[in-house]
Amino acid sequence: MSTVCNRRDFIKTATVSAAATAMTARSYGRVMGANERIRIAQIGCGDRGRNAHMAGVHKHDKVENVEYVAVADPWRIAREKAAALCKEWYGTDVKQCVSYRDVLACKDVDAVMIAAPDHHHATQLEAAARAKKNVYVEKPMARNMDELLRAMEAVKAAGVVVQVGTQVRSMPTSTGCNELWKSGILGKASRIEQCRNGEKPYWYHYVKDIQKEDVEWAEFLGKAPKRPFDAGLISGWYGYLDYTDGPVANLGCHFIDLYHYITGAQFPTSCVCNGGVFTWKDEHKFTCPDHVEALWVYPEGFMVAYSSNFGNSGGSRHRYFCEKGQLILDNWTSPTFSAEGGPKRDGGIRGINEVKPIETPDHFQNWLQCMRTGKPTRAPIEAGYQHAIACLMAVESYKYGRRTTYDHSRRAILRG
Repeated sequence: MSTVCNRRDFIKTATVSAAATAMTARSYGRVMGANERIRIAQIGCGDRGRNAHMAGVHKHDKVENVEYVAVADPWRIAREKAAALCKEWYGTDVKQCVSYRDVLACKDVDAVMIAAPDHHHATQLEAAARAKKNVYVEKPMARNMDELLRAMEAVKAAGVVVQVGTQVRSMPTSTGCNELWKSGILGKASRIEQCRNGEKPYWYHYVKDIQKEDVEWAEFLGKAPKRPFDAGLISGWYGYLDYTDGPVANLGCHFIDLYHYITGAQFPTSCVCNGGVFTWKDEHKFTCPDHVEALWVYPEGFMVAYSSNFGNSGGSRHRYFCEKGQLILDNWTSPTFSAEGGPKRDGGIRGINEVKPIETPDHFQNWLQCMRTGKPTRAPIEAGYQHAIACLMAVESYKYGRRTTYDHSRRAILRG
């Protein structure tokens, strides 16, 4: 069924060297010519693949000279819907693949967009890099340190252009918050927090009836535990720990990446995380926690808190508490800042002020442009590595009931 692409052997290294973390324009080996059409394949054709990736690129396909030439998904209905969109947009029949391996074997594919379930992200990213394809990969980038390091090493060795799907950092207001932070007007942070709540876990939204004969089940499972076909499992995979790591890795990942971008922080020193399935116990037997809370400590001298309560939608907030005031992103499309609560407020901030947005290309267009310029993307592999570390620290703490620490010199998450 699947064909394995021909690509040069990848020489594994024991660790990612510190020097390898600095990506420069000259290190990109897959830069496209100014007039060369970029040919893209979509891997994972569900809601995210079609309605975010494909629709997001389609807005720019004429200006940036790009088109889709292939789609891949183990569910026939999803890939046929994606192919139908391509037919509508370009008037051509694109290649339809069951496996991502078939896409990577296509010589006419320059770049891939990965929106497969979470347990495939790192594997497909590594394989795409080894096949010399530029990549847009959804978050979270990896689910354990081994696959995270392998993917990181493969990208560095291949020199491909990677954009990680933490698109919030490309919002004009996020750029504005970054500039505000660099001005120093808020002073040093003491605590950064987000509570992202809802009446029901988001994974219920995806549950639907899927027919067994329409699915290549083994392709969906990949390296996950083998089990009989289950329509609720393949459609509602967001709710099962065999395929994802729950709210911290899915929703909290955007928060982590954003405060990394705004503050310049990179890696926590420690984390504790707790939670469980407290409210939504039913016939689906979901295993992802519907309530979770994680706390990280950063070497810059502040604490970060993330929580989700899917038993009540009240109390959602997103705040940066600092010595001279607060940055408030409760609605991150219109953030504000004030001197409220700042023990060292000095009159530099008066009243409630809107953060001035700074226009930037959106996340998809930035990736397309960087494939031509060779410049680092807005969310390069390093940013993905950083948020993955914070997520994995929380996942490990939740799983084992232990405090975790991160040793950057050893590239290791430790428990105890």
